Amino acid sequence: MYEYHGWVTIQATASGDDDAALLERLVDRVQRAIRDAGGFDLVDLRWSAGMPMLHLAGFDKHGGPGLELLDLFTRVGELAAGSYGLLHVWDDQDTEHDNEFRVYRMARGQVTEREDPHLTPVAPTVLDVYEL
Repeated sequence: MYEYHGWVTIQATASGDDDAALLERLVDRVQRAIRDAGGFDLVDLRWSAGMPMLHLAGFDKHGGPGLELLDLFTRVGELAAGSYGLLHVWDDQDTEHDNEFRVYRMARGQVTEREDPHLTPVAPTVLDVYEL
């Protein structure tokens, strides 16, 4: 099973004082990146209180979108260098991390990977047992 849940607040800069026209252009580029990346279960890019935000989520029984998903998440940070957000992934076919959620943190457009401290280990935190 491949499970993922993520969100990104899209900003051109970390100052939070972005030019509206620039932000519109960046959102257009993010929309193109989403189209180019292929299909994900849930992709929601919308504006709220004048700020663009992206949500991604889904499940896949056969390994999931993996690299395509991480490439898209990273690409958003490259396009909009002030962006921030989190992407939580559990891939039970990852032999090194099969019993843990991984978190990809975007801050100032840069993505780093960490172990999720809230839902890891998957068993017994969220499942009674977990076997390969």
